[in-house]
Amino acid sequence: MKKWSVLAIFMVLMLAAAGCGKGNNAGTSASEAAASPSAEASGGASAPAGASADADVVYKIATDASYAPMESMDKDKIVGFDVDFLDAVMKEAGLKYKLENVGWDPLFADLDKGKSSAYDGGISAISITDDRKQSYEFSIPYFESKNMILTKEGSPIKNALDLKDKKVAVQGATTAEELMKGIMGNSNTNLKRFDSNTLALLELENNGVDAVVADFAVVQAYVQNNPNKKFVAIEDKANFTPEYYGIIFPQGKADLKAKLDPAIEKFRASDEYKAMYKKWIGVEPDTTDLVNAK
Repeated sequence: MKKWSVLAIFMVLMLAAAGCGKGNNAGTSASEAAASPSAEASGGASAPAGASADADVVYKIATDASYAPMESMDKDKIVGFDVDFLDAVMKEAGLKYKLENVGWDPLFADLDKGKSSAYDGGISAISITDDRKQSYEFSIPYFESKNMILTKEGSPIKNALDLKDKKVAVQGATTAEELMKGIMGNSNTNLKRFDSNTLALLELENNGVDAVVADFAVVQAYVQNNPNKKFVAIEDKANFTPEYYGIIFPQGKADLKAKLDPAIEKFRASDEYKAMYKKWIGVEPDTTDLVNAK
């Protein structure tokens, strides 16, 4: 018994010394503690993977709230499809977040900083393009879109090719601008770029242009909300091919993508997604291609 007591005391002292050996790292971070494979929730049940590690993390997400019905300002609150969608998938992933309205160009400018970006991601009806994938990371697609033409009743415009010699307004740095540059030419002074679709639509109202080209959700919502203004929405499947929106991440900070992709994949196939779509877009979605998009 005596020899066993001495050995026990010796072992206790050795363990204490080992603990003191991490003088500069004595305070174990919450994420390190949660990462332990033996960590369990109270009651003996295993905690969801990553839940404890992210318990105190608040992810910062940027948006441009000038793109109704996807995101816009209602007094001091950001509302829209993207806002509700983000909330749903963040909850599905068990993550906390803060959504900030920063504007379109500032959103990309900050994400361009990569690991130094102030934001962990952005959501703002951002189309996934090969060009953008060279500079940013994207989630799997969460919304299928296409560009449409908005013009006034009685206009001779029937399709995108009819816009070649017309005055056309677009929001700058969007796929609508890229499409119209291809049709009208990059240096064509009749192609007018604006900081937002709101300003582009206002230019059409004021007869400053013959048409606006924008995402179908924007065009359709504008026609529905302004029935007395006699606008016409034109779909052109031949010249405007479908595109997908994704949540965007700065390069070097794509850990959030790995957490959100499974949540997006689950939610976009749900009836809740369809109800959310109908609420904001006004029609029932056909998600056949979306649910299989990678």
